[in-house]
Amino acid sequence: MDFQTSIRTCLNKYAVFSGRASRSEFWFFVLFGTLGGIIAAIIDTMILGYPFEEEGPINLIFSVALIIPSISVTARRLHDINRSGWWQLLWFTIIGGILLIIWHVTKGENKKNRFGPPIKFKK
Repeated sequence: MDFQTSIRTCLNKYAVFSGRASRSEFWFFVLFGTLGGIIAAIIDTMILGYPFEEEGPINLIFSVALIIPSISVTARRLHDINRSGWWQLLWFTIIGGILLIIWHVTKGENKKNRFGPPIKFKK
């Protein structure tokens, strides 16, 4: 899955917590969120005059708009490795974040699991 397809898929499945998401879909969306946040911070700083240390309005709007799709794509990514989406609550612990990153980079199952069939890519 390429960058644009990943963003389109995640935004079309804005609040869809069922199904599975591939590694590329998840990581391209993380990249989109990171780059978008940097660009929004630059706009807030350069154009609107907010200090870089403060959260400006553009960055705040961008961050709030991506909360739900970020949670949903993370849940679908965990479904791909046959884990419940509730495991993302481990981010609130110190060690849990490391475990979640390991799970995010783990290859998904090639067979059907309790969350659905494996992801098929168009060639």
